[in-house]
Order: sequence, then structure tokens, then C-alpha cells
Amino acid sequence: MKMKKLLAFGLAAMMAVGTIGCGNSDTPAESKAPAANDADTDKDANADANTDADANTDADADVDTDADVDTDADAGTGDDGTLSYAGVTLGESYTDVTTTIKWLTHRTDLVENGTLDNYIADFNTMYPNITVEVEGITDYAEDALLRLSSGNWGDIMFIPAVDKNLLGEYFLSFGDLATMEGEIRFPTAWEYGGQVYGVPSTGNAQGIVYNKAVFEAAGITDIPKTPDDFIAALQAIKDNTEAIPLYTNYAAGWTMGAWDAYIGGSATGQSDFMNQEFLHTAEPFKDYGDGTHAYAVYKILYDAVASGLTEEDFTTTDWEGCKGMINNGEIGCMVLGSWAFSQMVEAGDHGDDIGYMPFPITVNGKQYASAGPDYSFAINVNASEDNQKAAMVFIKWFTEKSGFSFNEGGVPIDLDGEYPALYSAFDGIDMVADDPAAAGEEDFLNELNAESELSFNAGGDAKVQAIVEHAANGDMTFDDIMADWNAKWSAAQESLSIEATK
Repeated sequence: MKMKKLLAFGLAAMMAVGTIGCGNSDTPAESKAPAANDADTDKDANADANTDADANTDADADVDTDADVDTDADAGTGDDGTLSYAGVTLGESYTDVTTTIKWLTHRTDLVENGTLDNYIADFNTMYPNITVEVEGITDYAEDALLRLSSGNWGDIMFIPAVDKNLLGEYFLSFGDLATMEGEIRFPTAWEYGGQVYGVPSTGNAQGIVYNKAVFEAAGITDIPKTPDDFIAALQAIKDNTEAIPLYTNYAAGWTMGAWDAYIGGSATGQSDFMNQEFLHTAEPFKDYGDGTHAYAVYKILYDAVASGLTEEDFTTTDWEGCKGMINNGEIGCMVLGSWAFSQMVEAGDHGDDIGYMPFPITVNGKQYASAGPDYSFAINVNASEDNQKAAMVFIKWFTEKSGFSFNEGGVPIDLDGEYPALYSAFDGIDMVADDPAAAGEEDFLNELNAESELSFNAGGDAKVQAIVEHAANGDMTFDDIMADWNAKWSAAQESLSIEATK
């Protein structure tokens, strides 16, 4: 599998990627670029070595040893005294810190079942003097913003939908972009002014979780590659099995907003669409006539509901209950990011039946899959120095050592991380990560979302729920819905003086 612009979006050479399958041997082969801080250190070390090349003494050897192993209590702090992600060496940096830090998370399921406690216990084998307290928040998108504005929220949180120009006001920088590009994937997700304020907990590819046994029983032999193929597959499930072909998860709300994640790379094959071209497109929801772009994404949902290929009563869907239902073969598929795969596998005795497929859109004969970060860790800029150090160490450990991303079926954030086997169906699919916005336009998408009230990838659940409602009631055509969105988008562009050039 090739992945397009998955690492560092401004680098001249993108990563080379192999085929993803089962086990380490099939994970992408990547070249980890040296971090800027590391490069500077190497340069200084080489200069010292050249200076003393003719005097190879024991004293020189001692100097080299000290340079390679930093056991100073301030390890992890740069020459300018700034704490940084790249400067932390796990097991060596900040081992003298004794403190308690608080972490806010949306993963209430992992809080309640003790999974996060297990991760923290593993962390404490390396850092026994750092206590990590976790608070799970159910309505995270709203409550986290309220907690953030209060200033009294703890030390680590997953960044909610804040304007990027406020990142430095709330959060500590992990380091400059050039350095972080050599440390993690998706460094631009929460970058502003050349500083990176968020480290993703895991990455997601956008596809569809499905029950392989249901598809086989329905006579579906090939994974659908176009919207028409997918609707035909759903009809086959309805005709030949007792399963619900497509489960909308309407009632949960946030699950409907998941559809927004497919309108970029998955639907266009373009890494510059979501944060650049989309902002300046006059009618981004028009019918392009070739089964691509946002129109094709949302029309799949409308057509499935209108054709009776979803649950009988969309108001009664059950997010927790659907996990066991798809595991047991009562549901054919659901449109969710790859993060959902492991939850469906673990929800019953038929985990081997759960698969993950690319979203059914083909662009000029080729399929693509949007890929991007999940919620990103951030550190409270107002936390005490010891708590900032402890938070930095914990986040780096969580990214590099915990195995969380692999266990969640995610794209690894650590550049050397292992890919889980679920991506085997993505062989030959280009994964596309969104390029950052152009300089000076970092806040355009947030502004357009707010002005149009459409909120793409920012809690815009209601607009997608409305598609289900209108399709079920038959009181508004899909083209009328898209025309309404186009009108709102154009009005927002005009109001904000954002030129529509495409």
C-alpha cells in the first residue's frame, strides 16, 4: 500500500511505503527523518570529534560517552531551557520528578473498563513517581471547551475544536514543526505559527467496518468500489440475509458527523482539498457527475435510507448495542473510522468476522482513503513545571511504548510504529492525509463552519442527521439538501470575504 503525504507535508521526500498485511514483515518500510535537535547535536559531536581526531585519549572517550548518554535531571530540556518532545529520552529524562497529573479524555469506555488504568500501570513501571489521574467526559466536545475556558482542567487533555490562533494561549508547544515532522505522524494537525501543540493519540484511516460473514451470505464476492456498487451490496444483504444492511447510528449524533471525514482524500484523491481548495470552492456540494466529491459521499447515506436499507426506526439506534450486533451478524456494515474496528471485534464471540474496507468511491479509476489523526494530546501551558515535565514524558511514552494505537487498530503515530492487520483490505489504496491550510488561512475553515453553521469535521452532526430524516420522510430531495448547503457555504464565503476561485 502506498500512502500519500502521511508524514510530513512540507518535506521534499515523502515516506516510501510497502504493503500492509499481518505482522511486522508487512508493515510500511519508512525512513525516519532526523529531528532538527538531533541534527544539531550530531553536527556538534562531529565537530568535536574532528578537532580531537589526532588525540585519541581515554579522556576523549569519556567525553563521547557523556555526550551520548544524558543522565542529567534536566534531560528533555533544550539548551534554551525549553521543554520539548524531541528532547525527552524515555527512562532517562525527568526520572527525578515526583508529582500527580490529571488527564481529561473522551474515552469513557476505556476509563470504565479499566483499560487506561492498565496502560498507566505499565507507564509506572518506568516512572513510578508520576501518578496519572484520569477523568472521562461523556459529552467531550462541549464540556472540554467549557473546562478549557475555565482554566482549571488539569494537565493533559485531548484538544477540542478550538481556533488555532488560541493554541499558544492554552497549551504548551511540543516543539517546532521542522523537528516534530521527524518525530510523529500528522504533526500539522494542531500546528500554528510553526509550533506544534498537539500529539495525536492514534491515527485513523477512513473506511467502513463490516461483517465478512454477512457479506458472504449475501453473495457479495468483491468489495464495493463505487457508490452504485455499495448500494447494490446493501440491497443484496437485505434480500438474502436477516441483517440490517447499513446501520446509521443516528441517535448517537456524533457518529453521524463521522461522514464528514470522507469528503476530502477519500472522495477526491487530493491532499490539498479539505484545508485549501474546499475553502475557495463556490459550490463544493454540487454533483460532479462522476461519483466523487462530497455529493457522492452523502448521497450514499440518503439513498440507503430512502431505499429502506437501514434500520427500521433511526431514532432508536444504540451505539453501545450496535457493537455486539455487528459482531453477531445482525448488522452488515457501519460507516466509521478505523478506530471502531477493535471495538467491534471485542464486542462478542465472532471477532474474526469483522473486517474493514475502503470507502466506496473511485476517482479516475483509483481508490483513496482519507487518513488523519484522532484526538490529540495537549499540555496545559499554565501547569507547574514538574507537571509539564511529567505530562511530556507520559505523552511520549503513550505514543512510543504503550501499544495503544496498534491495539485500537490505528495508524501509528510513532514513525517506527507497527500497523495492525486490519489494513490488509487497503492493499493498493493510496492513503491521503490533509495538507495544512495555506499561510494566513489557518482559521478559514473554522470561520466558514461557524458562519454557515455546517461545521464540517467539527461536530456537524445535525446536518448529517437531517439527511437521514429527509430521506426517511421523503420531504426533501437530496439535490435540494445539497443546494441548501451550497447556498449557506457561498453566503459564508461572501460574509467573510473569502474569495471563491474554484
